[in-house]
Amino acid sequence: MTERIVVVGAALFDGGRLLAARRSAPPELAGRWELPGGKVERGEAPEAALVRELREELGVTAEAVERVPGQWPLKPPYVLQVWTARLLPASDAPRPLQDHDALRWLPPGELWDVDWLDQDVPAVRAAVALPDTGAR
Repeated sequence: MTERIVVVGAALFDGGRLLAARRSAPPELAGRWELPGGKVERGEAPEAALVRELREELGVTAEAVERVPGQWPLKPPYVLQVWTARLLPASDAPRPLQDHDALRWLPPGELWDVDWLDQDVPAVRAAVALPDTGAR
């Protein structure tokens, strides 16, 4: 049996808005939107991977807050797990550095105005359903 590789996604909230990142690569995903994040390295805690990936991809200092219940299959052997996250007060504003060409803060009424990657749709639904996100 193949070992599953966890990909962490960040449901990064700010004032009830959720950050979406538009993929620039690979070609089959380019132009569609996702929760930012990436692969957990061997021996790395998922929460630490989330913080690292947000720093690498968006140039921000953030913290993982709460694991969103569930996980979602990606292309084998990958599986998506999502945490809510928040920017730390000293953080720079997010900017697309790796794998993305645009970012968008989505207020609750605009959550579905972007073309989310198929596998991110149930993760976004689960994240915004959590209490205290202000995104409902």
